Amino acid sequence: MKTFLPGDLVRAHYRSGTYIGKIVEDRGDRFLIEVLAVHKHPLQGDIHHPNETKGVFFHERKALAFKEKMNVKKPAVHRFEGEVPNYGDSLKQAVSVAKDKLKAKDMAFNQLALQKLTSLEEKEYQAYFN
Repeated sequence: MKTFLPGDLVRAHYRSGTYIGKIVEDRGDRFLIEVLAVHKHPLQGDIHHPNETKGVFFHERKALAFKEKMNVKKPAVHRFEGEVPNYGDSLKQAVSVAKDKLKAKDMAFNQLALQKLTSLEEKEYQAYFN
């Protein structure tokens, strides 16, 4: 069984994204974690109806912000080894990887997800990229 203490660096999956952060508090079956970097950008679209664009609410999901707190179930938390990347650089990299995956297969779902991700990049993330 994994044991973590406040201050430990971890990688945690949360709401379809994966983040690097620092444990703030043990809350029984969950950890309160402060976001320090983005490892994988959250998915766009309806995660309950993957690859569908019609008749579903197509979500635009932002990555959690720098120092934002997340309450993560313990099984989704893993030790992080290495140097924590700069938040802005990690966000830019995560967006780039997500966009490349969407561009790899030409289908309606990927096109709409790419539009949402590009919109987030232009409207929400520019301050972090500079």
